[in-house]
Amino acid sequence: MHGRLKVKTTAQQEEAKRKEREQKLKIYNAATSAAFKKRTNGEFDEEGLKLTGEILSVNPDFYSLWNYRKEIFLYMKENNETDSVQKLMNDELGFLESCLKVNPKSYGAWHHRSFIMENMPSPDWERELQLCNTFLEYDERNFHCWDYRRFVVLTSDVELDQELAYTTEKIQSNFSNYSSWHYRSKLLPVIFPDPTHPVRVQEDVLLQEHETVQNAIFTDPDDQSAWFYHRWLLGRGRKKLQVSCVHASRKTNQILVLLTNYIQVDHGHRLSVNINSNPVTGEWRNVKGTTDYSTTWMLTVKEGLPSDEDLSIGVTLLTESDCTQFSQGLELNQGQEEAWTMASYKAGTRFSIELSAAASSTMEKELEAIQELHSVEPENKWVLLTLLYLMKAIDPVHEKYEEDITEAINKLTAVDTKRKAFYRDLKSKFMMEKILDVQDVNTRDMTLTGLDLTSLCHTEWMVLVQELNVSQNHLSSLKPLSNLPCLTILIANNNDIDSLEGLQHCKQLRKLHLQKNCLRTVQVFLPLASLPLEDVNVAGNPLCNTENYTEALRALLPSLPAS
Repeated sequence: MHGRLKVKTTAQQEEAKRKEREQKLKIYNAATSAAFKKRTNGEFDEEGLKLTGEILSVNPDFYSLWNYRKEIFLYMKENNETDSVQKLMNDELGFLESCLKVNPKSYGAWHHRSFIMENMPSPDWERELQLCNTFLEYDERNFHCWDYRRFVVLTSDVELDQELAYTTEKIQSNFSNYSSWHYRSKLLPVIFPDPTHPVRVQEDVLLQEHETVQNAIFTDPDDQSAWFYHRWLLGRGRKKLQVSCVHASRKTNQILVLLTNYIQVDHGHRLSVNINSNPVTGEWRNVKGTTDYSTTWMLTVKEGLPSDEDLSIGVTLLTESDCTQFSQGLELNQGQEEAWTMASYKAGTRFSIELSAAASSTMEKELEAIQELHSVEPENKWVLLTLLYLMKAIDPVHEKYEEDITEAINKLTAVDTKRKAFYRDLKSKFMMEKILDVQDVNTRDMTLTGLDLTSLCHTEWMVLVQELNVSQNHLSSLKPLSNLPCLTILIANNNDIDSLEGLQHCKQLRKLHLQKNCLRTVQVFLPLASLPLEDVNVAGNPLCNTENYTEALRALLPSLPAS
């Protein structure tokens, strides 16, 4: 009809949008192809910047094009005057701001900004800090921006005290700002380092932080950000790197070294051995036979360890600069098959650092406060979990709070059923720590039966164990036992074991009892084919329903005696 505006139908509108999208995609693909062609041809010019800019302005996550822009800027930096390079890079910072407005969490854009600032002749770091402030006002949880802020602070001369005050300001405005708490945990060890413990904070500062985080916890007990920071405060720090055990065996011709922390030999640290003052050469391997990070390292002595003479064995741990970090000596007397030396620990300090009187007092007060919160929030999992960790920190060997710790774990299992397995593993971890903390460090025989264990933790501290009984638990995996190179007898009846992965590294294992488990096929024994197994018992496993399983087992394990 005359005088009326003609309106397109829905189908017509969709068709118009489709054609528009196709046109945009055609232009986008053409520009992308042109940019890649220029890069392949080694054309590092302003046209390359223009082409990539058109694409990145609508898709800032196209990392390959950011890499091409980096190559262009490096070329221009090398072939242009300083003033020209400064202007180009200033323009690039403006372009990057427009890209970050499209996607404030673009990895590529933030990384490229770091590259530009590192290569700019005269960078304005103060302006970058203000940019971070602006973006964090817009989204205070933008961890990409927080990462960039840390880069700016580390690269420039920004006062760290100023940054700490900034985190305080952000936390006070919103206790739920996890990034601020995390940044705070990175600043404190640098500003207030504890000279006695690596990566830890001066105790007086650490104790003051408890008051700060307590305000957040009581304000919103359900918010996890402050609880995670509280957990960090309770952490007792990393042990000082040193040698815990040296073991020498004439049977295996190996020197074994157990360290307090994970290292990778020849990557920042070196281990050296001398026998009767003569250096021993060879390649260090961990218990799994690789060179990956480990606490346990073994050196095979190619010439062997002679049995007809006394051997004085020295082990030295060296830093990258060849400074001696720790030395340990060991005597292997004539005719003696093996010898070892193991560092001793005061009860309760093997897995945590001993608390001072001031720290103990603060922890006790903290526990009282959390208990008070628990009376108001009896089923809050964060409150229960923190009670658990506080009691463990105050009483590492469970002499005072054993029943309370057990009760807290049982309550957590009931109120947070989705993480039931985690709490059961945590209970197992605490149980293992309690046992290992008070056990004789030189023990060769361990019994861990009927303890409701779901996992085996800290097995590196069982490195000398030869006989182990873990029957009547709820173990499904034996992988942690790969840390036991001296193991000869393993009894693991009445568990939930369905795999033998890890046992192949127990090169001296002779006796293996796995009655009433969940082993379904004899093929699970295949990794153990090279072990000197003489006695294997699998009665009560599903694999026993397989016809001729005993013959199949002997075929896989040639060391087993004939029936």
